[in-house]
Amino acid sequence: MLIIGIAGGTGSGKSTVVRRIIESLPPDSVAVMPQDCYYKDNHHIPLEVRLQMNYDEPDSIEWSLLCRHLNELKEGKCVEMPTYDFLTCARMPQTVTVKPHRVVVVEGILVLSDPQLRDMLDVKVFVDADADDRLIRVISRDCIERGRTPKMVIDRYVETLKPMHELYIEPAKKYADLIVPQGGHNTVAIQLLTDYIRSLINKDK
Repeated sequence: MLIIGIAGGTGSGKSTVVRRIIESLPPDSVAVMPQDCYYKDNHHIPLEVRLQMNYDEPDSIEWSLLCRHLNELKEGKCVEMPTYDFLTCARMPQTVTVKPHRVVVVEGILVLSDPQLRDMLDVKVFVDADADDRLIRVISRDCIERGRTPKMVIDRYVETLKPMHELYIEPAKKYADLIVPQGGHNTVAIQLLTDYIRSLINKDK
């Protein structure tokens, strides 16, 4: 099993890169495990407190569960991946069954920031994008998908996203095997990445 980690700032185009990888590989050969599914279960904390918590620092993620699930997949076992509700900032009761695949992609802003997870990755990718472009994407996504106003998104960007990006996400770029500038628009870098992944899969046959 090949484990690929794809990190990068919020709104950098990670999801686009993941989608291109999936489209370029044989059907049903890739499983995706979003880091966001592994936010710690904070349902016991009052909603008004949960809404003010910092979800852009490594301590917000249950890394031990994510790493355990990856190990179980490598052993050929199925796992029950948590699901997360961004409106209530809490885990949902439903889980998603993930079966072992030839390729497992772990995607999220902090994927290269945790040492234990980083050691499990066969390929480490950092998706880079201009800060202004990332902010525009975040405003669009959060207003449509997460019920936030533009002012709420900008305030959160200034108070949390930007400082956490500079503290945790940008420094993790040094661990990447491949940096993809211009996010999902960089077709050349994405093609090189998918060709490399395909070669590793063929070598493993």
